[in-house]
Amino acid sequence: MKTILIRKVMGETLRETRMCAGMTLREVSTASMVSLGYLSEIERGHKEASSEVLCAIARALDISLSDLMISISAKLATLENAHARVPVAA
Repeated sequence: MKTILIRKVMGETLRETRMCAGMTLREVSTASMVSLGYLSEIERGHKEASSEVLCAIARALDISLSDLMISISAKLATLENAHARVPVAA
């Protein structure tokens, strides 16, 4: 089974949420007080965000932290189910 990196799924979810909100990285960076470079690395799945940073980003995106975590969890479940169904060659 392929390893699923939570930081990748979290980053993808943050990027999708930001884009749906019609915000730029710079706008979220300013509103959350998270540096532009660090925010970019989080979105690309290169860095892991602390709970404090996630809370600040969620607030900037006008989404509750619980809703953000639910979205991340749903995406993880989908990936886990997809990996579980992949047949293994004999």
